[in-house]
Amino acid sequence: MTQSGKIRAGMGGWTFEPWDTSFYPDKLSKAKQLHYATRQVPSIEVNGTYYSSFKEPTFVKWANEAPDGFIYSLKGNRFVTNRRVLGEAGESMTRFLGSGVVALGDKLGPILWQFAPTKKFDRDDFEAFLKLLPEKQDGIALRHAVEVRNDSFVVPEFAALARQYKVAIVYADHAKYPAIADVTGDFVYVRLQTGSDDNPDCYTPKALDEWAARAKTWAQGKAPADLTRADPSTEAPVKPRDVFVYFITEGKARAPFGAMALMTRATG
Repeated sequence: MTQSGKIRAGMGGWTFEPWDTSFYPDKLSKAKQLHYATRQVPSIEVNGTYYSSFKEPTFVKWANEAPDGFIYSLKGNRFVTNRRVLGEAGESMTRFLGSGVVALGDKLGPILWQFAPTKKFDRDDFEAFLKLLPEKQDGIALRHAVEVRNDSFVVPEFAALARQYKVAIVYADHAKYPAIADVTGDFVYVRLQTGSDDNPDCYTPKALDEWAARAKTWAQGKAPADLTRADPSTEAPVKPRDVFVYFITEGKARAPFGAMALMTRATG
């Protein structure tokens, strides 16, 4: 039997008004929505941490609400990434990582660092940021992923930097932003952002079949042959990798169903 990493699919957050009637059971109180959501999908990407600061008791509560094996991915605070000189982000990064995120314990997944579409690739600038990323916080191992949204990053030098610092490049299925499929870390992070509310499962059945197949390929440590890389000349080592797939942005009303449909395909 081929060794494989674990595939986890989810959505962004757990509070969204249309889900009150489409995803959550009738008369379920908002206070119980997180408990319910974490039992329908194996992972959730928390977007609120990008906009706001949370304290340790909140992360403890989230950890307690979720079952064993559940994983939260956290979006890093915008004050870290939205700056002209990335090397000056150290203080904001320390504040964010020290705010209590490790209270999630073994439910802490990758930390997603998202950059503005206007942020262009400058090797020295970006390396200065990567150097700031700690491997641990309070003794807890950290995993980092970077989502870049400017075409200037589609160069071998960017992929090489990510590999050097063992940081995953987010694969973004998006209408405008670049899709970079280079495997540069010990896990794979995918954000599916071209769904539609017209599709019951956010993406079409054909597209879900394709993404499930890609997720299985990644989990086995290989690279899907049909996705474009910034550095096609360099192959990542073949080894099992965990795969995180999130349905967000377009088709958000059906995102939880997309995640559940992908899990059925990927683990069936």
